[in-house]
Formats: sequence, structure tokens, C-alpha cells
Amino acid sequence: MVGRMDLTCVPPTEHAVCRVGTCVVVGPIPSSAPPPFKSRAPSSHPSLLLSSSLHIFPSFTLRERLGFDRFGLEIDRIGGLWRSMDGNFSSYRFMNRSYCESSIDSSGAFSDCNSDRSGEFPVESQLAHRVLISSTVNSCSSDELVRNLIAGLKSESVEAQYQAAMELRLLAKNSMENRIKIGQSGAIRPLVSLTSTTEQQLQEHGVTAILNLSLCDENKDLLVGAGAIKALVRALKSGTSTTKENAANALLRLAQVDDHKVTIGRSGAIPPLVSLLETGTFRGKKDACTALYTLCSSKENKARAVQAGIMKPLLELMAEPDSGMVDKAACVMNKLVTIPKGVTALVEEDGIPVLVELLETGSQRQKVIAVSALLQICAESAVYRGMVTREGAIPPLVAFSQSGETKSKQQAEDLLSLLRQPRPTADEGSQTRPRR
Repeated sequence: MVGRMDLTCVPPTEHAVCRVGTCVVVGPIPSSAPPPFKSRAPSSHPSLLLSSSLHIFPSFTLRERLGFDRFGLEIDRIGGLWRSMDGNFSSYRFMNRSYCESSIDSSGAFSDCNSDRSGEFPVESQLAHRVLISSTVNSCSSDELVRNLIAGLKSESVEAQYQAAMELRLLAKNSMENRIKIGQSGAIRPLVSLTSTTEQQLQEHGVTAILNLSLCDENKDLLVGAGAIKALVRALKSGTSTTKENAANALLRLAQVDDHKVTIGRSGAIPPLVSLLETGTFRGKKDACTALYTLCSSKENKARAVQAGIMKPLLELMAEPDSGMVDKAACVMNKLVTIPKGVTALVEEDGIPVLVELLETGSQRQKVIAVSALLQICAESAVYRGMVTREGAIPPLVAFSQSGETKSKQQAEDLLSLLRQPRPTADEGSQTRPRR
């Protein structure tokens, strides 16, 4: 047996149990864990509340391992929160009509981006693999648990820091109440300090704990005040692939507060996010793209993203239907063409053929985005209008104007009106076309 507040490591082959009403420690947990078991806890055990991070394996016998008769479990499937893409949208006018980025429904494009989805613990880890089960302990005991974990974060022992960060990460993963308690107990500042460690796995736990805490609105200002933005930017530059992905995700959460968007941009987050978009794993590309989408609600950050070279990887993703990133990349691109530098960058990177291809063969959402972007581009320059026409945009545009929704049809008709205006001569076009 492990004592009620004993948080020392248990060998991976042992399964130790705390008393009901505090926590249970079970281990080990393989990285390829099966879906959680689900059942309903009977009223005879009203005091036991289980966190959704517990996994029950086929070989796990409840009565033998836990010693409880008439014991039931109710465990929710692990999953993150849907991202809420709020932000300030840019608008523009053409032919006495107003157009706004918010007219493009981007919710579906970003709805599959969740929170902490990394593999829980590698099998070869020398530490015990432990899952804490939160329960309705009295506030004194609960506070004592968090205080002990904070003390572990401040320990000179890397192993103690690792264990404390791991457990805080898990406690904050699926419980809003735990996130609030951990945030209010003073754990944020030592967690932020932990992200500067050279121990990569320790840094990963620290960053992921910050991500999970950032899901709670009450913690966002606390995290920013403790220096989390700069810490996450450092992790985004130097961490493991999982650390970078979770750092991008955490910056996204913090950027959902409007006042934090510019602060994040000024802290140097955009260049490493663009790098992750270009070279990261599939998950990394999604997380980077979603963070950049939110950050680019700020005009200042749009200019930073263009300066960081974002247009090229966006267009490459848009041009590859099998990338799984066409909608996300197109939504970010559509924000950037609302500034002149964004339009210039798109044209210089040969983005017009990509947009015309979307207009011809893309999904309905992609066609709407392509029309919106092309209208913005063509309003900027007669030269660009000639380039769009030469790419063959008029036939698919006519087809779209006859089948789209009212607002999209109006944009298509306005774009057709622009394209039918007199175009510059070849000499004029060659003189004003941006250099590559």
C-alpha cells in the first residue's frame, strides 16, 4: 500500500492503491493504450470521481486489483476541446459593398484540432507510470496534494520535477476544477520556469501542463503574467516535435484573448510557427496553422507572418489535395490578402494559379475562399486582373456565380465585373508585375 499522500515512485510491475476518497495509483500504462472502459459508478460509492485519463486494460480485474465489491466505473473517452476561433476580422469595400473575413465560415476547417493528444508515457521510461484519480477529498487534502506537487517542481532533483510536472499535466488534462485549483495554488510560475530546462522530456511535460492549464480562461492572464509566452516561444524553437506542437497549441489558447495576440506576435512566435507549418508533422502543421489563423486576426501579425515567409508553405498545402490541410491553409491565406504585402507575396509565389485551381476543382468552401481572395487581389491591380483572366478564371467563376450562395454569388459577380474591365497591355503588365 502507498500512504494517502505518498507520491514516491512505485516500480512499474506493482499496482498500489490509495484509500477511496483520495487517489488511486495504477501502472504501467503503455503508449498504445486502448480506449477507456465505460460504465456507471453505483450510488453506493458516491464519493468516488474518476478522471478521464484512467485506462482499464482487458487484463485489469477490478475486484482483484482494487478490492472493491459492487464497484463500477464511469470514464469518459479522452478528447480535447473544440477550438473556438474567435478574433477580429478585417473588412474591405468594393463597389459600395462591404466584405468581411467573418463571411468565410472557417469553423469546419479548424474543428478537428484538440488539446493534449501526445502519447502518454514511453514504455521504456524508468519512472513509474502513474495515473491520479481525483475524488471528492476535503479541500485541505486536495490543497496538500497540489502543494506537494509544486514542491516537486521546485526540487533540485530532475526526477522529482519530472514526476510533479507529469502529474500536474494529467490532473489538468480533463478537469476544469483541477485547472482552476492548480492555477490558483501557485503552480504556474514554477511550471513556466521548468520549460527552460535542457531535459527534453521534462520540458515536454512542463509545456503540456501549461497547455492543459491554458484551456481555462481564468488561467490565461496568470500564464501570461508568469512569462509563459516567451517560454512557449523558446520551446517552439528548441523542443521535441511533441513539445513544439503543444507549445503552438498553448499559444493558440492564449491568443484567444485579444490583448494577447499582439504580445505573442511581438515575442517572436510567428517565425517558429511558420517553420512548424513548413516542416512539422501533420499534427504540427495543423497546430501551427490554427495558431497562425488566430494570431493573424491582428494586422500587425499579418505583416509579421508575410515577412516570415508564410505564403509559400500555405500555397504548397493548398495545392496538394491529399495534404488534409487545404481548408486550413486557405483560411489563413484569405486573412493575409487583406493587406497589400499579403497580396504581393501571394502573386510572387505564383498563388494565382493555385486559387484558380481551387475555383475549378475545390470543395464549395474552398471555392468561396478562392473567390474572396481573388476579389481582394483583383481590386488591388489591373495587372493582377489580367493575370487572373489569363489563368482561365472566368469559366469556373461564371459556373460558381450560378450555383453559389447569395453572398458568394455576389462576390463572384463583382469579380467578373472587375475581370471584364479593360486590361493593361503586355508591356504595361511586364513593367508592373512583381519580381520573383
